[in-house]
Amino acid sequence: MTIYYVQLLTNGIIAGSIYAMFAVGLAMVYGVFKFINFSHGELITWGAYLTLMFSSPLFSLPLYFAVIPALVITVGIGLAQDFFVYRPLRQSNPIAILIASIGLSYLLRNVIRLCWGSDLQTFDLTLSRGLIFWGIYITKTQILMMLSALLFFGILYFLLTKTLLGKSLRAVSDNMELSSIMGINMKKVTCTIWVLASVFAGSGGILLALDTNLDPMMGMNNLIKAFAAVLLGGAGNIWGALIGGLFIGIAENISVAFISPDYKDFIAFGLIFILLLFKPRGIFGIAGGVR
Repeated sequence: MTIYYVQLLTNGIIAGSIYAMFAVGLAMVYGVFKFINFSHGELITWGAYLTLMFSSPLFSLPLYFAVIPALVITVGIGLAQDFFVYRPLRQSNPIAILIASIGLSYLLRNVIRLCWGSDLQTFDLTLSRGLIFWGIYITKTQILMMLSALLFFGILYFLLTKTLLGKSLRAVSDNMELSSIMGINMKKVTCTIWVLASVFAGSGGILLALDTNLDPMMGMNNLIKAFAAVLLGGAGNIWGALIGGLFIGIAENISVAFISPDYKDFIAFGLIFILLLFKPRGIFGIAGGVR
């Protein structure tokens, strides 16, 4: 029985590491621009589908090479969102930018349906073969997912704490107007935030698709979990979002021991409801920006 719970915990850490990648990108945008980007979920989906396209017979790129142009285009989509939609609305009513992000989400999702259809698709991988360690079953793909997440978070930590650009990002998240007066290059900082958020979303989508399948709704479904993780960690607190993502992944997988797996996704919705009701500032509180 102990092995069973350890297996569920392992599954939860694997899922949580991907949810954390989604949540960190969402928290970075909120930390600086103070709005929830509903189209963030579609960056998850585009990263996965573009990788499928570049690894298909049409382009015949090896999977590890197909990831590169897929992420480049995903970043381009993220930057285009800001340049053509969010930047012109930045000084307008917050409701306007919220509605714009929802509309952009629908647009990007339906373009995916037009290009690839609505049927489930999968990658043909040999990495999916399972390994057993001390009675715990894990696939090579899942090992890749955890190692990749660790690498991304390590690079982000180094960027934010050890580089001048990282200090600029943190300063802008604290006070955008004062940072601009002090001479910080706002265009560079804005571009960096969208690049990082797009890379985390697109990479997380690719890793998730390698382990499961591709679906035009995969971005929206996982965006809900990213929202829950951001709320749990405190809006704008990227390390809180990371911990929140891990917590949600573990909670929904441990719950399988007590409820049907069909209700596993209910965990994220339940956490959102409870947090908004009793702890609206999140477990770690609102950090005031990128940390």
